[in-house]
Amino acid sequence: MTETVQRLSTAPEPVGPPRRSASPLVVVRRWWRVLTSMRTALVLLFLLAVAAVPGSLLPQRSLNQGKVSAYYAEHPDLAPVLDRLSMFDVFSSPWFAAIYLLLFVSLIGCVVPRTRMHYRAMRQPPPPVPSRLDRLPQSASLDRDESPAAVADDAAAILRRGHWRVVRRDVGETVELSAEKGYLREIGNLAFHAALVALLFGLAFGKLSGYEGQILVEEGAGFCNTFQQYDTYRNGPFADAGSLTPLCADLDRFSVEYEENLTPSRFLADLTYTRELGGPASAYPLEVNSPLRTDGIRLYLTGHGFSPRFTITYPDGSAFTDISAPFLPEDQSTLASSGAIKLPDRPGGDGTQLAIEGFFVPTAAEFGDNQLVSVDPRPQNPAVAIVVYEGSIGLDSGAAQNVFALDQRQIDRGALERVGAGNLLVGQSLELPDGTEIRFEGYKQWAALQLSHDPGQLTVLVASVVMLLGLLCSLVVRRRRVWLRCRVSDDVVSRPGDPAAGAATGDPAADGDASSRTVVDVGGLARADSGGQGPGSFGSEFAALVQQFSEKDAGKD
Repeated sequence: MTETVQRLSTAPEPVGPPRRSASPLVVVRRWWRVLTSMRTALVLLFLLAVAAVPGSLLPQRSLNQGKVSAYYAEHPDLAPVLDRLSMFDVFSSPWFAAIYLLLFVSLIGCVVPRTRMHYRAMRQPPPPVPSRLDRLPQSASLDRDESPAAVADDAAAILRRGHWRVVRRDVGETVELSAEKGYLREIGNLAFHAALVALLFGLAFGKLSGYEGQILVEEGAGFCNTFQQYDTYRNGPFADAGSLTPLCADLDRFSVEYEENLTPSRFLADLTYTRELGGPASAYPLEVNSPLRTDGIRLYLTGHGFSPRFTITYPDGSAFTDISAPFLPEDQSTLASSGAIKLPDRPGGDGTQLAIEGFFVPTAAEFGDNQLVSVDPRPQNPAVAIVVYEGSIGLDSGAAQNVFALDQRQIDRGALERVGAGNLLVGQSLELPDGTEIRFEGYKQWAALQLSHDPGQLTVLVASVVMLLGLLCSLVVRRRRVWLRCRVSDDVVSRPGDPAAGAATGDPAADGDASSRTVVDVGGLARADSGGQGPGSFGSEFAALVQQFSEKDAGKD
């Protein structure tokens, strides 16, 4: 007994046929079906929307490098981690591009097969009449005194007037009609998805081939469309300096109109521009919602502020006149602004430089501790509070500096020493210990301009319109089918002139031709329809069709 148990326990297990591993082609096809499914496309679209959220919540380098630097200063521990995840360059990050590309491929893989299938479906006739029309969601039966062919002709005319696609089939004495409409629903659905693909392509092409630049321009100054002149700029991989559209613009005057509650109602920048260097000049009133459009580029007005003007007179009599720099607003309601002016080496060749850190207010109200406060955005009483430093600004080090502020590291290490401070109204001066005089001459206004070139803009616009129209078609149009079977009734009806009736009554005047009635069976089926009887529902439309089928000559014009 022990040997038997041992023999059974050591018996080899049955060996089945070897499992064949899937070939690489089968694996690729399987993953391709997963990628091109509509469910995957919806998931990728959701992921793209979620991936774009950090780009709207966190500052982006392509839009404002200064805000990124400020975020680093406020969050020194978190900012490097976010930077390694490309959170400050979301829309140019590899993971965002991967989602974008997968969505693009998935949509193409969805749209192309569905378009091919719908094209084949449109070329095929409506399906034959079902054997049991009374089992359909909508069905009815009626009698007509005409022949089945005549009834079918009238019904076909009624359906064609309603833009139904009708196919007639004769089966002996029975005439069958198959009608269908609503192909525009699937066409709208396909148009929506194809336009979404075009929209994604237009956005990608615009970013790859487009460029944009931002610059602050003071009154009386101008710029040309070159990357070197912009304060910040972004260009796609396919855009270089040789692809920039020639344009030069000068800011002649800037003005702002205010409401009674000091809310700005209009910003106007009077420009003079030329499409080529030395070419004919044209004037244009640039406003917030009225950009300058020419040769595929757009020039926008995005902001404005003030630039205090100074005259610096050194002890030896040499002077720098009309020195100014844009100050950035800290309070949009009063346009109180701060900034810095960095001067070159002072006369004498000792390498000493002057730097002015200032706070400008358009309408000054002086309060305790000589602190300037702006009470009105209109320049009615302009004033400036300045702090003057002397030493090395650090311009010769080669390191990048913020043009709107002094390098605090130079001040901390003692390279810049404070030599004077004061509050100045227009015409007042501040004298430094060495005899240098700084005179406040007034202000200029500046405008923030943005020049953009996006070759995919028209594609995005057309695709957006097509998407809207396709969505409306897919929501409004319904796919519907109607079938009719016109057959001779089995019950013979005696009429005046019927010979059978004459023989029965013995009245020869009653002799005539025997005829039979036509029974019309009608059935209807709608897709994506609630089946109710309300206005616009298939139930009400089907009832109206049955009513027309029952009326003699209803199909004739």
